[in-house]
Amino acid sequence: MIVGVPKEIKNHEYRVGMIPACVRELIIHGHQVYVEKNAGQGIGFSDQDYISAGAEILPTAEEVFAKSEMIVKVKEPQAVERAMLREGQILFTYLHLAPDFPQTEDLIQSKAVCIAYETVTDERNQLPLLAPMSEVAGRMSIQAGAQALEKSKGGCGLLIGGVPGVEPAKVVIIGGGVVGASAARMAVGLRADVTVLDRNVNTLRRLDEEFQGRIKVVYSTNEAIERHVTQADLVIGAVLIPGAAAPKLVTQELIAKMKPGSAVVDVAIDQGGCFATSHATTHDAPTYIVDDVVHYCVANMPGAVARTSTFALNNATLPFILNLADKGYQEALLSDPGFLKGLNVIHGQVTCKEVAENFNLSYVAPEEAIKMFN
Repeated sequence: MIVGVPKEIKNHEYRVGMIPACVRELIIHGHQVYVEKNAGQGIGFSDQDYISAGAEILPTAEEVFAKSEMIVKVKEPQAVERAMLREGQILFTYLHLAPDFPQTEDLIQSKAVCIAYETVTDERNQLPLLAPMSEVAGRMSIQAGAQALEKSKGGCGLLIGGVPGVEPAKVVIIGGGVVGASAARMAVGLRADVTVLDRNVNTLRRLDEEFQGRIKVVYSTNEAIERHVTQADLVIGAVLIPGAAAPKLVTQELIAKMKPGSAVVDVAIDQGGCFATSHATTHDAPTYIVDDVVHYCVANMPGAVARTSTFALNNATLPFILNLADKGYQEALLSDPGFLKGLNVIHGQVTCKEVAENFNLSYVAPEEAIKMFN
């Protein structure tokens, strides 16, 4: 198969779909790889590094898209990239379609085979291709929140871990999954006062066992969210419903009741955000203030630590990329029910139920859609 790796073009996005070591694996398997010029420059890989791995460098994204049977990216394709997709071409990347109708519409019209990292599952019904970036984003959320609490950023001027004689910041994490647990580890490491809310009792038990009393674990109800959010100095939004838009768990009225100079970090912003006052921001302008509460809502948080993020992501995606290239998408997807869940759009059909329901579009089961065009 001919695999293409374009340079990412989203604001301050330096990650790359494949590092040279992964390219080499594809070459060993007998495939051909095109990489856009300077695609890996942002994380320290030169074009020569890719050439040494066996890839061919092309000067433009247009040529990469035109010559490749499968495109491997990191972030969702931007409008100019979506216009380059063609019928039957495989797109393997993060999509986050539920809050993004323009992208969904363009992918439908492209008739490409669009497989989303974030909806692929494994035998435990976990999200193996989302987990690495969730770990990064969870850890980064505490760093971002600590900065947002600084006076120069609009915060109340609070040091997250306090000092002897001064209380630490109260950090509330909504959601105890991969993002929430990763955020809790960082917050505990900085000696913050940490509370995690979740609706899954087994998740709460797991966190309680891990942290051995160093955090408070609370069953999440509307009352609990209101009580803990209004007492918090920093709130991390870490909720996820795979493939679907994030639920708005914190209302605008609740934001208005928070302490002046407190902060929220919405890690769920890729799926629309879990705070009613959230809207996506960029690394150029990461924060804004609503009702005296600093909001950090960068939609590609892991891009700020692009080298770490790219290696972590490639470790997870390489087996799936090889599977697609070796077997073709039909066999690769139909032989693995978890991988099949990654298929969001194919030949103009929406195959992710949550996306179809969110936009009131027709839904076709992924296995049926594949067989329909086989």
